[in-house]
Amino acid sequence: MRKHVASLFSLLLLSVVSANVSASEKKAAMAVSPAADRSALAGDGIAMFLPPGIADYPASLALAKTPVSVGPLPADWPIAPKFSRKAGKTFVSVTVPEGSDLYGTGEVTGPLRRNDRSIELWNTDNFGYADKQAAGRRLYQSHPWVLGVRKDGSAFGLLFDSTWRAELRTGRKIKLSSDGPPMPVIVVDRDSPQAVMRGLAELTGTMPLPPRWALGYQQSRWSYYPDSEALRIADEFRKRKIPADVLWMDIDYMDGFRVFTFSPEHFPDPKRFNADLRARGFHSVWMIDPGVKSEPGYGVYDSGQARDVWVKDAKGKDYEGEVWPGMTKYPDFTRPDTRRWWADLYRDFMAQGVDGVWNDMNEPAVFNVPGHTMPADNQHRGGGDMAAGPHLQYHNVYGMLMVQATREGIEAANPERRPFVLTRANFLGGHRYAATWTGDNVSTWEHLKLSIPMSINLGLSGQPFSGPDIGGFGGEATPDLWGHWIALGAFYPFSRAHAMKDTGRKEPWAFGPEVEKAARIAIERRYRLLPYLYTLFRDSSIDGLPVMRPMFFADPRDADLRREEQAFLLGEDLLVVPKWARAPKLPKGVWRKISLVEGDGKDAYQAELKLRGGAILPLGKVVQNTGEESLGPLTLLISLDEKGEARGRLYEDAGDGYGYRQGDYLLTTYRAESRDGLVRVDIEGAEGKRARPSREIVVQVTTDEGVFTAKGDESAGISVSLQPPVL
Repeated sequence: MRKHVASLFSLLLLSVVSANVSASEKKAAMAVSPAADRSALAGDGIAMFLPPGIADYPASLALAKTPVSVGPLPADWPIAPKFSRKAGKTFVSVTVPEGSDLYGTGEVTGPLRRNDRSIELWNTDNFGYADKQAAGRRLYQSHPWVLGVRKDGSAFGLLFDSTWRAELRTGRKIKLSSDGPPMPVIVVDRDSPQAVMRGLAELTGTMPLPPRWALGYQQSRWSYYPDSEALRIADEFRKRKIPADVLWMDIDYMDGFRVFTFSPEHFPDPKRFNADLRARGFHSVWMIDPGVKSEPGYGVYDSGQARDVWVKDAKGKDYEGEVWPGMTKYPDFTRPDTRRWWADLYRDFMAQGVDGVWNDMNEPAVFNVPGHTMPADNQHRGGGDMAAGPHLQYHNVYGMLMVQATREGIEAANPERRPFVLTRANFLGGHRYAATWTGDNVSTWEHLKLSIPMSINLGLSGQPFSGPDIGGFGGEATPDLWGHWIALGAFYPFSRAHAMKDTGRKEPWAFGPEVEKAARIAIERRYRLLPYLYTLFRDSSIDGLPVMRPMFFADPRDADLRREEQAFLLGEDLLVVPKWARAPKLPKGVWRKISLVEGDGKDAYQAELKLRGGAILPLGKVVQNTGEESLGPLTLLISLDEKGEARGRLYEDAGDGYGYRQGDYLLTTYRAESRDGLVRVDIEGAEGKRARPSREIVVQVTTDEGVFTAKGDESAGISVSLQPPVL
């Protein structure tokens, strides 16, 4: 947090039109400004617009740093917001260029293309996306951001910089109505959607590079307990040769659902248990909710009481709401002291061998009350850099502030290791602190198909590390549904299967031999792709581009690709077409079908994979977890373009820790060129101080006639003959 946060919220609170304002004030509040009082360029293709009454850009929770003027706004700047106030609400309207297709808007259901939609920005505990009032247009996160792509492929982005409850409507105009005071609006206008996404990253920051193990396949259930049952699941993966890296611990590991505790019956020795998991090649992620049981004698509660860390009700008393442990109190994460207290709680918790943390129920969720959350007039006291304000102001960032404190606590507890945090609730910019999943979906074909546009639009809203619960959290999955879902789920950026208590088992082997085989093939494909995926994650940590991308990223000018929501891209080189996709719109040019593991082309469930002409895809061998060496040998799968050329990149580092920041990494660019029936593969360039391993390279050139293979040493170039026999 920065010191100017207090000035932002002071300005915001002074701008609120309360119920007892004078008639003259109400009349003034209805005044309409045709444009902002102040506008300026804030970077290359980035403009900021300040509404009437705000002289300087206020602080922001969404932005990584405060934008500053770098020059006046050009007279021909194409997109400008209009601001107005009425009856205590703020209204912003932006005219959309004719023929534009709209995307982003964060975590909501519906089609990939977000034109003519209504989104509520109010984080909501919404099981099955079925809340009668919220439906799928109000879920667990809020992203006041819209990406637009014009007919010619150029693009723009709109960032409405406010945390207050709001409604966002998209159509011929994009309209935001907010319960809060006037807000800045930032417009990014560049020559491609990729360039706009880089602009968003310049504003909101990028995802920290996760530990490599977090990219592996992950298995969860509400809940695996006792510890012997969790170890049995881990052993089943190893016995059945199904790769996996992470086992998740839901709330039943706790002592009576008290956060930061372990059940003496179910997990009497968590440190030993985590060591046993590590011995099996597994990492563990454990759930921590925000609600602290109101119980004197419970250490976490007592320490919170002593430091007076709780959210207050409208009368200034500690607010209590019911969640899993019964009546609980909620930390007020707007207070620096509360965030420090919360972060300190992780020191002893992580010392038990915990690898990652899962913050759930942090909208915040409250049982048995209207809206499933605390009252909007609850009070957050702020302090230090943050001003006091109502829950109406801070609700949407409650989860974000929580995971910020969680991440800081894990970093302090394990300073030599990269944190992994997953969160259910978040806000625009919260990717700086945590990965996410799409909440409590259910085992239906509808939710399987929704998962693709939901994950893509999260990526187009600045969150590259996301995915749904594979197989569906609630309800019963049929073998056919689960088989198709795992075949797709192997390619989500965050690949985790999860299941609700009292539903049938949803491990890969729970649906019979055919689905188990399909799951093994799908997950083995993911593990072969890990060198490519890790390179994409590293790129995203630098430029902010999503890992999972819409098809139109292959050609933003191709209108046929704008609505495609069955197939998608991983990076720019790999195209994924689910088996169930019907007549998907695919990009023009050279895209060659590839095989990664034996049987993937004949299996009834596997997605079709296509490699872009001109790409070199780095592949590892099949391993059971990321702790095993996978690049001995390293495979380079090549698809030549029309000129007979291809390039590809491979990023390598220790997989954890921060040595890469001091140059302990190796980024290699490989180049292939075809001449006279031979394809020559060389290292075109390299970055980083990490020593190049001595290893064998397998080069495979995929063509319309077949796959041609050669082997050699990485230190020397390798030539592949494009002559029979075809392997």
